[in-house]
Amino acid sequence: DYVVVKMIPDNRLPPRHLHAVHTGKTFAVIKWESPYDSPDQDMLYAVAVKDLVRKTDKIYKVRSRNSTVEYTIKKLEPGGKYHVIVQLGNMSKESSMKINTVPLSAPDALKIITENDHILLFWKSLALKESNFNESRGYEIHMFDSLMNITAYLGNTTENFFKVSNLKLGHNYSFTVQARCLYGGQMCGEPATLLYDELGTGEDSSATKSGRPTDVAAIVVPVLFLLLVTLGIGFVLLYMRHRRLQGSFTAFANSHYSSRLGSAIFSSGDDLGDEDDEAPMITGFSDDVPMVIA
Repeated sequence: DYVVVKMIPDNRLPPRHLHAVHTGKTFAVIKWESPYDSPDQDMLYAVAVKDLVRKTDKIYKVRSRNSTVEYTIKKLEPGGKYHVIVQLGNMSKESSMKINTVPLSAPDALKIITENDHILLFWKSLALKESNFNESRGYEIHMFDSLMNITAYLGNTTENFFKVSNLKLGHNYSFTVQARCLYGGQMCGEPATLLYDELGTGEDSSATKSGRPTDVAAIVVPVLFLLLVTLGIGFVLLYMRHRRLQGSFTAFANSHYSSRLGSAIFSSGDDLGDEDDEAPMITGFSDDVPMVIA
């Protein structure tokens, strides 16, 4: 024997298992389950979104008969903080959660250019990769002094560069650039960080940076000059040796045998160049003297 019991739905129960499925920069996907299994009619839900930064509220209505409901909250702000409340339309018990949207990305290609008495920070425009960023919002720059263990706010700018002066000798600094924070510093972009340690040796930055090109030139220029002089001398010596060899070969080719004297005549040692000046001249060979080869 068995009996079938049908429970009376209680519309005063809250939605179950409310959680965030995915969170982006300007949206959040949330999911929950109905207060009871297998609803037999459409259920009206009220989704309240409270902006904890701007202190504003928005309410959305969602109608569904499914046991599991998925909803996308749109028109959120990057880096925002929100409190989401879901309940039935009859203002029953509620389920709530907090979500934080993804902040804007950090600026790309942050670099430092050192001038005589200051440095310049450069970076790429964030609008190139963030459609939700407007250049009028600008950037803010912070500096951390590792020696003093102090973080300082340097200011903000709508440009893609920032001038930093009055750096102390022997200090190492870290600079961060990010999309300017809104509403009391609560909605900020991700920071791009760059370490500046050129002053770690305690030398004056202007003397170091301006002196380096001069020092390099003082070394490179004499070396290049010596190389050019050496190459020039080498070419001259090769040319002179070539001329001497050419003259020696010509003198040798012009030597001939004199039939009248009955002897072989060669040019003197002065034309050959490498022969000994005191060497006797070969006058010839007699027919009745045998030639002996050692």
